[in-house]
Amino acid sequence: MTLEESHVNEEMADSASVDQKDDDQKTTVNGNDQEFIFIHDTGFNVHIASPGIEPFEVQVSAMELVQEIHHLLMDREDTCHRTCFSLQLDGLTLDNFTELKNIEGLKEGSVIKVVEEPYTVREARIHLRHVRDLLKSLDPSDAYNGVDLNSLSFVNTISQSDVSEKKRILRTDSVDCTPPDYILPNCKDKQLLPLQPQTKEQKGPTALKVVTTSGWNPPPGTRKLHGDLMYLYVITLEDKRFHLTSSTRGFYVNESTEEEFNPKPSNPKVVYHSLIDLLNQISPTFKRNFAAIQRKRHQRHPFERVATPYQMYSWTAPHLDHTIDSIRAEDAFSSKLGYEEHIPGQTRDWNEELQTTRELKRKTLPERLLRERAIFKVHSDFVAAASRGAVAVIDGNVIAINPGEETKMQMFIWNNIFFSLGFDVRDHYKELGGDAAAYTAPTNDLQGVKAYSAIDIEGLYTLGTAVIDYKGYRVTAQSIIPGILEREQEQSVVYGSVDFGKTVVTHSKYLEYLNKAAQVLKILPHKVVNENGEEVEICSSVECKGIIGNDGRHYILDLLRTFPPDTNFLVVDDEELSKEVQAMGYPRQHKHRLCCLRQELVDAFFESRYMMFIKLAAFHLQQKGLRTLREQEIKNKSIEAQEVSDDIEMTDNEIKGDINEESKENQKPLQDKNDNKTEEETENYKKIVESFTNGENTEVDSTKEIIKKAAQAVGSLKDNEFDIRFNPDVFSPGVNNSDSTGESLKKQKQLVKDAAEFLLTVQIPALIRDALEHTTTPFDGLTLSESLHNRGINIRYLGKIAELLVPHKSLEYLHSIVVNELICRSVKHIFTNYIQGIEMMSLSSAISHFLNCFLSSCQSIPQPSTIDELQFRQSRRKNRRKTRQNLISSQDNNDWVNLTQKSFFNSLRNELDSYYGWTLNSDSIDSCIETYSLQKISILRIFCIKTGIQLFLREYNFDHKSRATFIDDDILNMFPVVKHIHPRASDAYNFYSTGQRKIQEGYLKEGYELISEALNLLNNVYGAMHPEIAQCLRMLARLNYIMGDHVEAISFQQKAVLMSEKVNGIDHPYTITEYTHLALYSFANSQVSTSLKFLYRARYLLSLICGENHPEMAILDSNIGLILHAVGEYDLSLRFLENALKLNLRYFGPKSLKVAVSYHLVARTQSCMGDFRGALHYEKETFAIYKQQLGEEHEKTKESSECLRHLTQQAVVLQKKMNEIYKGNSAAVIPPIQIQPPSVSSVLDMLNIINGILFVQLSPQDVESLKGEFANTNGKEITDSSSPKKSAQTNGFANESDFVKENNEINKQSVITSEG
Repeated sequence: MTLEESHVNEEMADSASVDQKDDDQKTTVNGNDQEFIFIHDTGFNVHIASPGIEPFEVQVSAMELVQEIHHLLMDREDTCHRTCFSLQLDGLTLDNFTELKNIEGLKEGSVIKVVEEPYTVREARIHLRHVRDLLKSLDPSDAYNGVDLNSLSFVNTISQSDVSEKKRILRTDSVDCTPPDYILPNCKDKQLLPLQPQTKEQKGPTALKVVTTSGWNPPPGTRKLHGDLMYLYVITLEDKRFHLTSSTRGFYVNESTEEEFNPKPSNPKVVYHSLIDLLNQISPTFKRNFAAIQRKRHQRHPFERVATPYQMYSWTAPHLDHTIDSIRAEDAFSSKLGYEEHIPGQTRDWNEELQTTRELKRKTLPERLLRERAIFKVHSDFVAAASRGAVAVIDGNVIAINPGEETKMQMFIWNNIFFSLGFDVRDHYKELGGDAAAYTAPTNDLQGVKAYSAIDIEGLYTLGTAVIDYKGYRVTAQSIIPGILEREQEQSVVYGSVDFGKTVVTHSKYLEYLNKAAQVLKILPHKVVNENGEEVEICSSVECKGIIGNDGRHYILDLLRTFPPDTNFLVVDDEELSKEVQAMGYPRQHKHRLCCLRQELVDAFFESRYMMFIKLAAFHLQQKGLRTLREQEIKNKSIEAQEVSDDIEMTDNEIKGDINEESKENQKPLQDKNDNKTEEETENYKKIVESFTNGENTEVDSTKEIIKKAAQAVGSLKDNEFDIRFNPDVFSPGVNNSDSTGESLKKQKQLVKDAAEFLLTVQIPALIRDALEHTTTPFDGLTLSESLHNRGINIRYLGKIAELLVPHKSLEYLHSIVVNELICRSVKHIFTNYIQGIEMMSLSSAISHFLNCFLSSCQSIPQPSTIDELQFRQSRRKNRRKTRQNLISSQDNNDWVNLTQKSFFNSLRNELDSYYGWTLNSDSIDSCIETYSLQKISILRIFCIKTGIQLFLREYNFDHKSRATFIDDDILNMFPVVKHIHPRASDAYNFYSTGQRKIQEGYLKEGYELISEALNLLNNVYGAMHPEIAQCLRMLARLNYIMGDHVEAISFQQKAVLMSEKVNGIDHPYTITEYTHLALYSFANSQVSTSLKFLYRARYLLSLICGENHPEMAILDSNIGLILHAVGEYDLSLRFLENALKLNLRYFGPKSLKVAVSYHLVARTQSCMGDFRGALHYEKETFAIYKQQLGEEHEKTKESSECLRHLTQQAVVLQKKMNEIYKGNSAAVIPPIQIQPPSVSSVLDMLNIINGILFVQLSPQDVESLKGEFANTNGKEITDSSSPKKSAQTNGFANESDFVKENNEINKQSVITSEG
C-alpha cells in the first residue's frame, strides 16, 4: 500500500460503511439466489505516542497490517519526518506484516509507542529519499514526466478549492458566470492551454537549495567503526554550506569542507534522529518553508496524493524547470539491473510471484479478497517493470543474450523478464505475412492470455505478459518459465507444435486442463495429423505450446490463435463465402493471415444460435401440443385434456425458459408422452413450420426428431443436441486436420464462416441501430474502440462501418469519429515504420517534421537539415574503428528527411485502402478536414496518445500558410504505450451488478447497501485508485442525489472526478461525464458558480476531443443555458440554448420530446428578454410536439397551452402600448417587463429532466404495479414515497407511463444501466 492509501481507505471506509453496524458481523442478502456475505471490517481506535508530540488517536481496522500504521505516520503532518522507527505495544515490538486482529492485547484505546531505531545504510538512504519526496510533494513534474505512478488532476484547480468542504452558499447576484470565449458555441479557435490550467503557486515554496550525497562518500574504514554510514552536503536558502554525517544514531553537522575531510562533529555537538529536525535547527527559512509545504500538502484532497495502479502519461506538458536532484540522478544511474537497492531481496522472480499468487486459496470471500489483492499488486508491479525494461531495451541500455545476431533478431533479459522484438526472425511467420504477422502476433497472444487468465483453471498457468510499443518498436515482455533457458525449446514442448503443425505432440494432463477451458471458450477438441501420419488429439490451436517448467507447473504460451480465424479477411482456395458476404466485398486480402474473431463475438454468436435453437424446438413442440389437443378434443373432450394442457404449458415454458443447458434435460420427459401421437397438420401450421425448417415438408414425429431438426437448422456440430464450438485450426495453413474431407470438417468450416458472417450481418447493423437510437454515443476513438470491442467487432472493420454510416444523416458525428480513428490508426502504421532506425540525435526533428507533413497547412515545409553537431562528430571519427552502437542508431537512417506532404498523403491513402478497404477522397489535410468535418486538434490528440508522443503545451497554429506548425522543441518526450491484461475483483463485480439490478427493480436502499459493499471490496482488492472504483463512486453519488442527500452526492462525485482524471486521463470521455454529474450536484447544493465552472470544463474537453457537433454537446449546452438563465444572464443563456436546439433537431429529428424541451427553454429565455413574438413561435412548436406525441389530455400539453396563453397576453399588452406610442400619446410608457427569476427547485427539475434523472412519487402499491413497466424501460430510478422528505418534487410528467415509454428521447443517459 502506498503512503497515503491508509488515509484514503479510512475516508473511503467512512463513506462506504453507510448504515452498517459493527455488531452484525455478517449480513446476507438474497439476490437472485446468490448469497452475498458482507464483510464488516471492525474498526477501533488506538492511541499513538510519538516522541516530542502529544499522543493522538487513530482509527484502524482489524484487517490492516501493522505496516499500514507505519505508512500513516510517515504521511501525517506532525510525524512525517520519521522513517526509522518501530511500533511497540506493552514493550513488545510489533511485526510489520502482522494483521492487527492477530495481535494479542490490542483493543480499543490501546497505546502504541513509536520507538526510534538505530539507522543502517539502507534505512539512512530511505530516510533521505523520504525527505526529498516531502520537499518535492507539491511539484507536479513527476506527473508530467510520467514517473513513479504520479498523474495529473485539475478538479480542485478548476473549482479553486475543495468542493466537498464548501459550506452551502446561498445564491447571490454577485456570481461571476461569464464563460471564457473558447467555451462559447461554435467558437472556431480551439485552444490547448486550458487543458492543463497552470496555477502560480503550483510548486509551493522551496525549502533548500541543494541536498545531495557528498563527494566524501563512502566513509573510510576508521569512520565506519565510529558508526558513520554516509555523508551529505547541504546548501540552505541563506546560502550557508554544511557537510552532514549520517550515523547509526542519526544526523549531525561535521567539520568537513570541499577541500578538507574532517568528520568530527562541529559545535553544538547534537545528533538529531531525523534529518528534518537538524535542518530546522541550522536554517530558519527551511523551518518556515518546510512547514508551509507540509501544510499545503495536507490541504490537498487525499486522492491527489495517491499513486495510480498503472502509469498514466500526459500527451501535453508545460515547460518544466530541470532542477538539481541528486536522488533522481542516483536512481537513473545506480539501478544497474532495474532493481531498487532499498527493496530487500534484490531482483524479483516475477514468474514465481505471479504463479504463487494464483495458487492462493479461494474458497471463502476473505481468501478470495486476499488472493485477488495479491494477484493485482504483483501484476501492476510486473507491468511497471516490463515498461521500464522495454524502454531500456530500445534505448540500447541492455545487452542482448544473443549479441552476435542482427539487431532485429536480438532477445534480452532484464530484471528476470524476457524481451523480444516484433519482427519476423528466422522466417517464422513467412507463410502468415512476415513482419506484419510478427507485429500482430503479440497482441493476439495477449488476448489469449487474457481469456485463459479470466477462466482461471487450477493447475494451468499462463505467463506474465505485456506488449509495449515504444519509438516504433513492438516489444513483448514475458515472465520466464523456470528452466526454459537451459534447454532448447523443441526439447521442452510436451504439447502443441513448434513448427506450425509439422510435428505435433500431446500430453494427457494438458488435455485434461485445456478441455476444461475449452468448454468456456467454445473450443472444439480435435485431431490433427503430424508429418509421420499419426493422429494427435489437441484442445487448442496447434501453435499453443505446453511446457512443464522446472517447478513442475504446466505452462501454456503462444496463444495467438485461441479464437477462430476471421474468414472475411482470409482468402482460402476452394472456399466460398455466402452471397451476402461476397456482396459486401469479402473476403479481403489482409496484410497478414492472423486475423481472429474476438471472444465477445464468439460468445454473442453462441448466444444467438442458442436462442434460435430453443425457439425452433419450442415452436415445434408447441405445434405438436396444439395438434394433439385438437385430436383429443375430437376423441374425448375430458379424458386427457389435463395432460395435454400440461404438455402445452411445458412447451410454452420452453420458449420463455432461461437460456441455459438445462432446457435440454427438460425436453426428455416430453419424449415419452409425445412419441406415439399421430400427425395431422393443418395448412396454416405447415406454412409456419416450413418457413422455420427451410421449406422441408417432412413430418416431425418425435421430440428427438424435433431436436435434430432444430440442431441442423442452427448448424450444430452434433445432430442430436445443440453443440456450437470452434476448431481454431480449421483454416490454418500447414495443419492437416484428421478428417480432411469428411462431413464434420465441413460443418466446422461452415460454423467459422457463419460466425464471421454474423459479425457483418448482425453485429455491425446492431451497432448502427444502437447509435440511431442513441443507446451508444462514442465521444472519441477510445470510446468507439470500446463499443466495437464490446460487440466483438474488430477494428479492421472500421472502413466498412464508415461506409455504412454515410446514408444516416443523424449519425454524421459518428461518421466523423470513425474517419478520425481510421486516419489516426493508418498514420500510426506509417509512423511506426518511419521512426524505426532514426538516430537518437534526430528524433525530435524527425517527429516534428512528420507532424508538419501530416497536420500543417503550410504550403512548403522546409526540408529539415541533419544537425551540424552530428557532422562534426562524424568527421572526428572518420578513421576510427566503428564501436558497437545501440539498437536505434544502428542503421543511420536519413530517409526521413525526404518525406513530403505529397508522399505522406500517398502512403496514407494506400494504407487506408490496403488495411481498412476505405478510400480517402482528399490529397491534403485541409480537404480532409473540410470533407469529413474533422478538427486538427482532435486528430493530434488521438495520434499522440496512440504513439506515446508528448508535446509542449502551447497554442498551435495549424492553418498558417507559410510557417510550419511544429518545431523541434515542441516534442518533449516519447512514452511507451503498454497493453496488458486487467485482473478483476470478481466478488465486488457480483455485488455491484446485483446492486444495479436491485435499483432497477426499485429497491434503492438494498441496492445502495450492495454497491457500498462493492466499494469496500474494490478498495480491498485494488487499493484506493482504479477505474472501477471511480465507476462505483459515481453510482453512489447518483443514488445519494436521488435520495436527496446532495452534500454526500458531491463528496462521492468529487472523488469520482478526481479518480477518473488520475486513472483514465484528464481529457478522457469518462472524465467529461463525471464533470457533468458533479456540476449538477453542485448546483443542487447551491454552488452556482462552481457548477458552471465544471460545465465549462466539460464543454471545453468535449469540444477538444470531438468538436462542436455531438449529441452530448446538446445536453451540456442545455445545462449551461438553464443555469445561466437561473442567474439572469439571458443573452448568454440564449446562445447556449439555441445551439442545443439546433443540435437536438439535427440528431433527434423535429418530432422528438428532447426537441420540445429545447423549444420550451428557448421560448422561456426569449420571454424573459421581452421577445414575446419569438417566444410564442417556439412555444407553439413545443405545444405541437406534445400534442402529437402525448395527446391533448397530457399534463405537459396542458402546461404548454397555459404557457402559450400567458405569452399571447404579454405580447398583446406590449403591442397595445407600442401602438399608443406610435400614435403620439405622450403619456404612454412601456411597462417594465415582469421577469420572475425561476426558483432553484424549478431549474433543478429541468436539469434533472435534461440529464435523464427522474424522481417519481408513488405509493408503495403503485411501485409494485409499475415495477414491471420500469424494468422494461432501462430501469429508471424510483424513489419510494415512504420517505417523502427524500423524494424531490414530481416534475410534472415523470409518473406518466406515456412519458416513460418516451424515455429514450429525454433520458439520454439511460440512468442506471449505462453506468455499468
